[in-house]
Amino acid sequence: MGKLESLNPGRVFYYFEEIASIPHGSGNTKEICDYICNFAKNNSLKYHRDSAGNVIIYKEASSGYENSPSVILQGHMDMVCEKEDDVVFDFEKDGLRLCVDGDNITAEGTTLGGDDGIAVAMILAALEDKELKHPAIEAVITTDEEIGLVGAKALDMSLISSKRLINIDSEGEGVFLTSCAGGVDCDSSFELEYKPFAGECFLLSVKGLEGGHSGSEIDKERANAITLIGRALGMLSESVSFEIFEVSGGQKTNAIPRKTVALIAAAPEDVDRLISKIDEIDGIFRNEFRVTDPGLRVSISAAERFDRVLKPASKASVLSFLRLLPQGVMGYSKEISGLVETSLNPGIMKCEDGKFIVYTSIRSSVLSKKEELLEKIRVLTAVCGGSMTSFGDYPGWEYNPESLLRPIFAETYKELTGKESKLEAIHAGLECGLFAGGIDNLDAIALGPDLWDIHTPGETLGISSTERTYNLICRVLEKLK
Repeated sequence: MGKLESLNPGRVFYYFEEIASIPHGSGNTKEICDYICNFAKNNSLKYHRDSAGNVIIYKEASSGYENSPSVILQGHMDMVCEKEDDVVFDFEKDGLRLCVDGDNITAEGTTLGGDDGIAVAMILAALEDKELKHPAIEAVITTDEEIGLVGAKALDMSLISSKRLINIDSEGEGVFLTSCAGGVDCDSSFELEYKPFAGECFLLSVKGLEGGHSGSEIDKERANAITLIGRALGMLSESVSFEIFEVSGGQKTNAIPRKTVALIAAAPEDVDRLISKIDEIDGIFRNEFRVTDPGLRVSISAAERFDRVLKPASKASVLSFLRLLPQGVMGYSKEISGLVETSLNPGIMKCEDGKFIVYTSIRSSVLSKKEELLEKIRVLTAVCGGSMTSFGDYPGWEYNPESLLRPIFAETYKELTGKESKLEAIHAGLECGLFAGGIDNLDAIALGPDLWDIHTPGETLGISSTERTYNLICRVLEKLK
């Protein structure tokens, strides 16, 4: 018996549990792609699978809807893979361990994959339902959305005939998204040179941060572990002599990093001052972020011995870049109160193959400001002795004042729940921008059930909210005649 078997709507949660049992992190989606294709075959539905792993499933209109314009149901099959430090889990092989607590679903020690597994589950349930009344459906399930909308960028839009898009990749029941920011990722790379060193070796850690989605939760002003350890190392260098072997942390550019570490070394006579200074820095950071990141800790412990450290020029490049690298909200919209316009999130930092590399995500709803922030990072990187490359550029999704989907969803939500819905723009990137760029006169809306703390091990999906959201989608499909 499945853990979600007793939940409603039954088929939605059946498919969500099936999806959760299949490893489907970004870059590891072949198995989930196979599952979706087999679903289409088993339900005698025409489908197309492209070389990028995207799947389009076509379902003919139900009786009486043959002359109605078709509609796209869209979500993505990959998930962000994050886990708690003490959890033993292999995202390449293990199925998620689901937990039900009252009206919520979580995964034991890991991300849940509600973003965007619940969309795929809803889409499969709707495609399977022979009683559902609807126009022709083109179900588009993309791959590798979480690492730069890779699947959507590769999608051949000529395979899609509909000009109405229902994107199910949002988090907040009754909140309908009408536009989103564009974005670009970049990596700043520095060549490293080393020298021999004999001294006491330590592991400096910044951990216990809240993290979160680098788009939708950037406005919460949570600490970023990459820039924070850069600040800690900079503060340390002001009064203590120490050396650096390597620094690392973060797992995804679109997730605010929760933990970073640095392997550092000091001469025996400097150890006491080193430890004392770390304690001081810990107190400063804990005070500054006591509201947003109450679990934050800066600590130092003995490390396995290493016999080389960065040469002065390499050390200076690392310290300068990390100390000067901005993060968080860079500006708010002047048109929509409270909407983040431009932001930057350093998401991954590592030392490998003789290089120090930091991967950063830039988002903005204004193209020129996105380009200007990218240029600032390029200049900063060059000044600190490195080089920068950009990748994963994706467009924003502009507001459509003539949308027909918005009033239908607002009216239907009120009918089903008795509550007013909200229309919002979002700072996070959505695939709607790519669809709008490839399909003329597209009418699009994005929605989803309540999801909290996505891209973190605390990710939570609301059960009753899922039922209401699925019923809403089904009722709107019935109205699209």
